[in-house]
Amino acid sequence: MSNHLLATRLEELPEPFRSRPELSGRSVLVRRLRPIPVECVARGYLAGSGWKEYRQAGAVCGIQLPPGLVESDRLPEPIFTPATKATSGHDENISFERMVEITGRELAEKLRDLTLEIYAEAAAYAAERGLIIADTKFEFGLDEAGRIVWMDEALTPDSSRFWPAGDYEPGRPQQSFDKQYVRDWLETSGWNKEPPAPVLPEEVVQGTLRRYLEAC
Repeated sequence: MSNHLLATRLEELPEPFRSRPELSGRSVLVRRLRPIPVECVARGYLAGSGWKEYRQAGAVCGIQLPPGLVESDRLPEPIFTPATKATSGHDENISFERMVEITGRELAEKLRDLTLEIYAEAAAYAAERGLIIADTKFEFGLDEAGRIVWMDEALTPDSSRFWPAGDYEPGRPQQSFDKQYVRDWLETSGWNKEPPAPVLPEEVVQGTLRRYLEAC
């Protein structure tokens, strides 16, 4: 499917940006789209907010799961668990039927199928390279003709939970190459999750950088 990316190199950007060397290697030019206000999440393993929901209700986003699962368990099959795209605060997991109310059924079903298809291909690709993609989220938009365009969150450590397959063991949190490392520190920092956020210690900054470089 098409995506929103138009250019990544400095010389391809329009002026006045082309003449600003500090943008080199860290800027992209993209198509403007009408964002679909739902985050599309695929989960193949039980972790993060999905694990929290399962412990409370035995289900994730209204999808009933088998009893007795433990943290980081592989699910019988990947599930689609949408979330609201919050303008402030945290995104909130919702049921598929709630997504239908927001987007309409036809679009919701297309997005669900696309999300699970991309996740399946990506998970298989990663598995050959010793990585588990436990879950991932995508964002989509509509172009002028009403076509679905992949808009953001393209299987990066910011939007996906990457685990090294050689260390995988259900029943506990996993080593990760994603921002969960930062989240874990914040959860134990005493921060009340209101602005201003605490300054990250240098060891957390460097530890995050090491994980991203190792994943790369």
